[in-house]
Amino acid sequence: MSRTTATIPDDLTELMEGAIKAGIFENKSDAIRHVLREYFEENRNARIAAAVSLYEDEEITLGTAARLAGVNRFEMRDILREEGVELRFGPEDMAAAKDEIDVARDLE
Repeated sequence: MSRTTATIPDDLTELMEGAIKAGIFENKSDAIRHVLREYFEENRNARIAAAVSLYEDEEITLGTAARLAGVNRFEMRDILREEGVELRFGPEDMAAAKDEIDVARDLE
């Protein structure tokens, strides 16, 4: 799991701390993870746009883009084509190959 530092306005920090005290969240990290998950679950287009952007910048593979977007590989391929993003075929290295295998196993 990666670590990210963020600057949050005081009113949101106070609400987050109050939610932790009320037992809604375990800690600040839990609160932030929850809010981000909920945002991307409710905003499918944002989820897809983020996956397309990462794929276009060659930061992730097609399989990972599909998983992040919440679609299957065939749908992701179609989305990328619709967005005018050039498809890359085959893993570029062993880490990408392992990632593709892991994604394929999750489809079963």
